Amino acid sequence: MDVAEHATDDDTNEAILRAHTSGLQRRSGRSAYRCEECGDAIPEDRRQAEPGTEHCLDCLDALEHLATRGFR
Repeated sequence: MDVAEHATDDDTNEAILRAHTSGLQRRSGRSAYRCEECGDAIPEDRRQAEPGTEHCLDCLDALEHLATRGFR
């Protein structure tokens, strides 16, 4: 029996949220120069410290807060 046959929309949504949240915590690769949310410049020291970052610290904090509340 295939496990995918028993998956519900809630299971899928939880998996997507977990993948998004873990992606916020473990990024690699080229960092963005501007925040994807607000468009502000991402400081070079942050870009070097967090490879693959796409958000400034303020937006990252807000996104993580929303994720813990189940909004994103």
